[in-house]
Amino acid sequence: MQAAMDLTQLDPRAAKATSVQAEDEHANSVEPQALKITAASSNPRMFTLPWHKPLATWPQDLLANLPRGISRHVVRFVHVGDEVYAMKEITRQVAEREYEILRRLQKLELPTVTPIAVVTGRHDKNGEPLEAILVTKHLKFSLPYRALFARNLRPDTAERLIDALAVLMVRLHLAGFYWGDVSLSNVLFLRDADAFTAFLVDAETGDLQITLTEGQREYDIDLARTNIIGELMDLSSGKLLPGDVDEIEVGNRLVERYHSLWGALTNTDKFGPDEMWKIEQRVNKLNDLGFDVDELEMKTAEDGKRVLVRPRVVDAGYANRKLLRLTGLDVQENQARRLLNDLDAYRASTWREGEDLEIVATDWMREVFEPTVRMIPREYRSQIEPAQFFHEVLTHRWYLAEKAGHDVPMGEAVTSYIDNVLPEYKLDKKDIDALLEEADAGVIDDESTYNDPDDDYNPDDDPDAAVWSH
Repeated sequence: MQAAMDLTQLDPRAAKATSVQAEDEHANSVEPQALKITAASSNPRMFTLPWHKPLATWPQDLLANLPRGISRHVVRFVHVGDEVYAMKEITRQVAEREYEILRRLQKLELPTVTPIAVVTGRHDKNGEPLEAILVTKHLKFSLPYRALFARNLRPDTAERLIDALAVLMVRLHLAGFYWGDVSLSNVLFLRDADAFTAFLVDAETGDLQITLTEGQREYDIDLARTNIIGELMDLSSGKLLPGDVDEIEVGNRLVERYHSLWGALTNTDKFGPDEMWKIEQRVNKLNDLGFDVDELEMKTAEDGKRVLVRPRVVDAGYANRKLLRLTGLDVQENQARRLLNDLDAYRASTWREGEDLEIVATDWMREVFEPTVRMIPREYRSQIEPAQFFHEVLTHRWYLAEKAGHDVPMGEAVTSYIDNVLPEYKLDKKDIDALLEEADAGVIDDESTYNDPDDDYNPDDDPDAAVWSH
């Protein structure tokens, strides 16, 4: 049984995040008799959706044809006005609990999908109860890991995904979130320059605490390693994984990367009185990892000859916040670094090192960034983020210049990139249909899959049906 959360000891941002207080999932409380939508969004079109129908039977004109990851539950992407929401059909207690946890994690500014609503008290036209629905906002430009491998990607894609997952796990653990079901399937990935950023998408088994024990963290890590090895082996059997990828080695990489990053963020260093410059070096290293430092805890060691220093790390997003302040662009951390580097190069090339950086950044936006991203073809604007497009054009321009032996104009680089590289981003309908079919194959509680009146199948006569219904 899940212990009640002690809100008084939580970060005030998390404690006051939501009015929903989920019951224990084994509680036998009475289900709501009328439709109830508890929402963090005021989108009025939410009330026009066919809540009286099982999610698997919602009309096609409402659905967005986007790739989904494998799930145990019925999941659909739904157009709600100008927004696209992910809908997941689950029990009321689980839906309320996951909504509650996601709201708290969002208030802590952690990388998760955004919870929109929890819908309970659903009944069909005959008055029979339907499961609740958890509604989250579709994370634009993100993809489940299987969709990434359906494209022609670099051979080291698996390693880059693992690195992103390690960063996500560390950030969640630092905040006191015990995941309980770590896997690639429970994560969405956004391209972030040459790397990826991972976002938590499934918090069903999670629990937010004040701090985690080492045993809780190690359990999450061990489970993640086991699940990832299995998922990569599954990809390999489907010929989606490059042949030279060692699945066990990739799983081990997660453990190594996690412990390395955790140590960098939490270890206490010892410095001599004449080595105080190393403190700045430590802070710079954390900034390079994308984490900001709020304050330093410093005290003299027992021998009196050394100073113990431990940084208080606030959050990831050091470069992101700097770029946001200068330009108003809110992008991923590695994208922000690349854009800041290009801003620095622009400043140097225009001989403006002594000028106010905010003024230079305004000119760089107008003269360099905006003209470039306006060239994204319309059919790709839902496929690639402007900041990622800009980063990849810069990389392509560098390769063109190296091949030509001289600088290449930006416009020429953009045209070449659009013609020769950008088409790799496109998932055609055949790819998406295959991914959706695979995603639905994992659903174990979708009655609509055997409710066809023309089908002679009766689950009551199937000795294995009881296994798949739990």
